[in-house]
Amino acid sequence: MHLNGKTSAPSRDLSKVKAPLQKGKNFQARESLLDQLLEVNHIQTIQHMFVALLILFVVSTLIVDYIDQGRLVLDFELLSFAFGKLQWVLTTWLAMFVGTLFVPYYLLSYWTRNYQTAIHHQLNNTGAKPLLLAPLGITLLYAVPYLAFQLIGLGMFPLYFVVKFDLPPASRFIVIIEQIRFMMKTHSFVRENIPKCMYIEDSQVVIPSLSQYLYFLFCPTLIYRDTYPRTPKIRWTYVGIKFSQVLGCLFYTYYVFTRLCIPMYKNIYNEPFTIKVLVLNIFHSILPGILIFFLAFFSFLHCWLNMFAEMLRFADRMFYEDWWNCTSFAQYFRKWNVVVHDWLFYYVYRDFLGVFPRRFRVAATLSVFLLSAVIHEYILTVCFGFFYPVLFFLFICFGMVLKFLLDGENKGPVYNIMMWAKLFLGQGVLLSLYSQEWYAQIHCPPTQGVLWDIVVPRSWSCYQWG
Repeated sequence: MHLNGKTSAPSRDLSKVKAPLQKGKNFQARESLLDQLLEVNHIQTIQHMFVALLILFVVSTLIVDYIDQGRLVLDFELLSFAFGKLQWVLTTWLAMFVGTLFVPYYLLSYWTRNYQTAIHHQLNNTGAKPLLLAPLGITLLYAVPYLAFQLIGLGMFPLYFVVKFDLPPASRFIVIIEQIRFMMKTHSFVRENIPKCMYIEDSQVVIPSLSQYLYFLFCPTLIYRDTYPRTPKIRWTYVGIKFSQVLGCLFYTYYVFTRLCIPMYKNIYNEPFTIKVLVLNIFHSILPGILIFFLAFFSFLHCWLNMFAEMLRFADRMFYEDWWNCTSFAQYFRKWNVVVHDWLFYYVYRDFLGVFPRRFRVAATLSVFLLSAVIHEYILTVCFGFFYPVLFFLFICFGMVLKFLLDGENKGPVYNIMMWAKLFLGQGVLLSLYSQEWYAQIHCPPTQGVLWDIVVPRSWSCYQWG
């Protein structure tokens, strides 16, 4: 071909360079398992039992307040404390959302245009060369600000606001959960689109629209796709029911704490502390601990995610599987939270094996466990305001070990009973130890340096051991 009287190198037929098919999770229209089960009258009865227990909590609180204080007024002081300073929560969230919406999207867009321009130039001037040999400087030019945004904009900025304005626990939880969600969503968006953008199809730049990315930021999945299966309409009655159930679970949790937890722990520092007291506290904490466990699952993984899925007409509602029938921790980790499990599987486990040989599967599994344990402990540390790695220890030393030891297809009711016994005991240990540390932080002033107070749990020295 002649350009301006000069003969150029033979050009490559760009229309034949196709993007690879998208591999990974396949989304399909399906209902949540509990929505199907709650259509059965026998299962509905279990839900009615929990509602009846909530009513009894309310009635007992009214009666006790009337006897002690001569009033019939429900006091939600704990809720107002836990969710205080919501104006700073909203401010922080809006800043994170705006940054997440525009910074990664436009960085990817500009990188794609410049990258593909370099590919066109390379192909038209030097002949056909592998696309991966495009100038590395273009990728670094946009990778550096993207990583800086992840580290500073989504990493340090929310944490700074949480500490600076001394947000209470529930408000901190909202900010930190959204921080992690935005970071995971951003990674998925970039990770899924870079392989497509590195290919040229009919000389067009392959970039998702901003509306597609905006939809992904709100839809209940952490795996990006350009399109998802959609329901034909929004059932607003269903949305209202799910929202009311979320509020019901919130008040349910409030009464579990006020009636079962606070009376047991608020004055514990005044009494001699023994191994017997510790063991009894753990077992007394099993009932409120497992109730909070059920409420967290039902309110978030079922009600909250289904509510947003319905409003966005998102048809794939498999946010969890039948984890209650699990007979091993390996099954439980896969079924308890499918949304997070998918992200960890595709972007940590599978990408790890994409870099290292297949024989490093154990190392890939360990990396998933370690990352998950660190994130869970980070959430609790920031929310409570102290470092007490009980969950990290249980996650690594028990959850991971039991996962490898009992990774087979163990069947039968005995294994399911053992799973539930371990879950019950684990919830009791978590609630007991974190509650003791919470009150120790309140009643026992620091005696050592700042670093020492952060690293060493206060409850170890606060109580008088008998």
